[in-house]
Amino acid sequence: MTDLNHYRNIGIFAHVDAGKTTTTERFLKLTGKIHKLGEVHDGAATTDFMEQEQERGITIQSAATTCFWNGSNNQFEPHRFNIIDTPGHVDFTVEVYRSLKVLDGGVGVFCGSGGVEPQSETNWRYANESKVARLIYVNKLDRIGADFYKVVEQVEKVLGAKPLVMVLPIGKESELSGVVDLLTQKAWVWDESGNPENYEITDIPADMVDQAAEWREKLIETAVEQDDDAMESYLNGEEPSLDVIKQCIRKGTRELAFFPTYCGSSFKNKGVQLILDAVVEYLPNPTEVNPQPEVDPEGNETGEFAEVDPNKPLRALAFKIMDDKYGALTFTRIYSGKIEKGMSVLNTFTGKTERIGRLANGVGLDTSEIDSAQAGDIVALLGMKTVQTGHTLSDPNNPATLEPMVFPEPVISIAVKPKDKGQAEKLGTAIGKMVAEDPSFQVETDENSGETILKGMGELHLDIKVDILKRTYGVEAEIGKPQVAYRETITIPVNDSYTHKKQSGGSGQFAKIDYAIEPLEPGSGFEFESKVVGGNVPREFWPAVEKGFKNSLERGVLAGYPTVDIKVTLEDGAFHAVDSSAVAFEIASKAAYRQSIPKGKPDILEPIMKIDVFCGEENMGDVIGDLNRRRGMIKSQEPNATGIRIKADAPLSEMFGYIGHLRTMTSGRGQFSMEFSHYAATPKNVAEAVIKEVKEREEAKKK
Repeated sequence: MTDLNHYRNIGIFAHVDAGKTTTTERFLKLTGKIHKLGEVHDGAATTDFMEQEQERGITIQSAATTCFWNGSNNQFEPHRFNIIDTPGHVDFTVEVYRSLKVLDGGVGVFCGSGGVEPQSETNWRYANESKVARLIYVNKLDRIGADFYKVVEQVEKVLGAKPLVMVLPIGKESELSGVVDLLTQKAWVWDESGNPENYEITDIPADMVDQAAEWREKLIETAVEQDDDAMESYLNGEEPSLDVIKQCIRKGTRELAFFPTYCGSSFKNKGVQLILDAVVEYLPNPTEVNPQPEVDPEGNETGEFAEVDPNKPLRALAFKIMDDKYGALTFTRIYSGKIEKGMSVLNTFTGKTERIGRLANGVGLDTSEIDSAQAGDIVALLGMKTVQTGHTLSDPNNPATLEPMVFPEPVISIAVKPKDKGQAEKLGTAIGKMVAEDPSFQVETDENSGETILKGMGELHLDIKVDILKRTYGVEAEIGKPQVAYRETITIPVNDSYTHKKQSGGSGQFAKIDYAIEPLEPGSGFEFESKVVGGNVPREFWPAVEKGFKNSLERGVLAGYPTVDIKVTLEDGAFHAVDSSAVAFEIASKAAYRQSIPKGKPDILEPIMKIDVFCGEENMGDVIGDLNRRRGMIKSQEPNATGIRIKADAPLSEMFGYIGHLRTMTSGRGQFSMEFSHYAATPKNVAEAVIKEVKEREEAKKK
C-alpha cells in the first residue's frame, strides 16, 4: 500500500484555451507516464480522447490519470498523483464542479496574455465553495502581449485572491528562457531544443537580482505570518530556514490564506518541473483535508465523517460515469476503507448490493487494471449496473451515505425525433447512457407529441450531445430548434376557497380548503404551510393538500411552463367523517391551483444569462449596441492587454447564434462566454409572443 502522505489528488482547471490539457500532457511526459507528447492542436492529447474533443481542440469531459513524481532532482520519495484534466468551456462546468468535489488540491492555469478570463472566475468560485487548496500557474508567457505581473494583479483584483509569487519569468514573450526560483535564489534556464529535460540551474541574471530580492522579501513576509515563532525571528532580523519557510507556505496554502504562483510556457516546456515539485511540497495529501460529512436519507448531516483511513469501513463516492470500450466506467473517490476486485459493496442510494467486477486506473484511452485500491485513491470501477453520479458505495455491514452532489437546472432544450422505429430503440439506449454520464443533461418525453426533449446548459452543450448521438451511437434523427426553459409565477397574493364534492352511489368524496397563495422571492421554489387549528382539516390530510399543489406546479396556466416561487398556506377548511380522504383533498388542491393561479396575475419568467465578451477597443461600440438590442444590461467595461472585456446580463432567448454575430462584428477576433444567472419577468410583448408560440406548437401537434 502507498503511504497516504505520498498521495496528491489534483485537478487542473482554467478558462477554455489557457493550456490545461497541454499542461497535463507535460505532467505526464515529465513523470514518465507517456513518452511522446500529444498536442491539443494536432488532436492527439492523451486526455482528450473523444472525436468531438480532438476536432474542436477543447476538453469536454474530465479525464482521470495517474502518474508518479519523485522531484525535479530526485529529491522526494515517489509521490502518486491522481490528476483530473477538466473542461474550460462554460457549458461543461458541471465537469469541473464534480471533479473539485473529490479533489484535495488544484492547479489553476491562467493565460499569460488573456489573464483572468470568465471561466477562470467561475471555476475559482467553485473551488472556493469546495475549499480546495490551489497553486496558480501563469502559462503561455512566450506569447505576444503576455505579462506575468499583470496577471498576478488581476488575480488579486478580479478573484479577490492572494497570489504568493514563487518564481519570476526570465525574458518576455518570445525571449522567455526560464524562471527565477525566489526561495533558492537560483535561475532555471532551458535551451531552445524544446526538450523539458534540457535545462541548467545557474545564478540569477545580473539585471534581475534587485527585482528578485524585492519579491523574495514579499514572499517570506507573507509566509511567516503562518507561524508566530518564525514571524518573531524574522522581525528580529533573522531569516527562517528554507524548511521552516516551506512549512509556512504549506500551511497557508492548505488554509487558503494564499496561493503559490508559478509561471512558464507548457508548450515550450519551460517552468513545468517547478509546479510538479510544488504539488508535492505545498498541496495537501488526502489526510490533510476535511473529511467528507455523512448524511441521513433526507440529506442532513449526521455529525459523522468518513475518515481517510484504509482500515475504516468503506466509504466511496461515484463522481463520474463514462462509457468506454470496456463498458461503463464509474470513476470513484475512495474516502475510507478499501475496494478489492470481486468484493460486494452497497449502493446506499438504491439499497442494492453490487459486486466489483474490475478496477482500473483510468487514463483517457489507456486503462490499466489493478486488484485493489484504498482510501485516498481515485479509480475506475467496471461493471457497476445501478450506480449513478453522486451515489455512495459503502460497506454492506456498516452502511453510510456521503454528502451528494447538487447540479444546476438546464436552461435550454431541443426536440429530437428518430427517423423510424429501429432508430427509436437506438435513441433510447444512447440517451440512457448519456444521461448517466452527464447529470446536467436531462431528457423527457413530450406527452402530447411523443417527441424526445433534450435539455442542457447551453447551445454548445446540446450541439455536442447531438453530435455524439449521431456519430458515437449512429442514431439518425430530426433535430428541432433550441427552446428556452421559461418558468411561470404569480405577481400578487390570492386568498381563495375550494370545495370538492362527489356523490355517485356508495361513499362519496368531500374536501373543503381555504388557502392563500403568495409570490416568493426569485429562486425560493415552493413552500407549503398549514395554519389550520381545531381539526377542521385533520393533520393526516395536510400532506395530500401539499402534494396536490406541488404536482400541479409542473404545468403553469399561461403557457404550460413550470410554476415557481410561490407559497401556499392552508388556513382553514372542512371535512366529512365518512366521505373525506387523502385522495379527495389532493383532488381539491389540484382544482384550487387551476382556479386561483389565474387570479394572481401570472407572469412568464425567462432565464437571464451572465455574458462576458472580449473584443478589440475598436469594436466596443458595435458590441455594446448589439447587446442593448438583445435586451442586455451592461454591467461593466474593463480594458485589458488585448482589448476590452464587457460584462452584461441578457435573456437567453436573445442570445441564440450570438457567436456568429460577434465574429462578424469583430472580424473573427471576438470571444464570449455565458452562464445562467437567474430568472426574471419578461416584458409584456415577449410574454405574449411566448404564449402565442406555445399555442401554435400545440395546434400543429394536434394536426
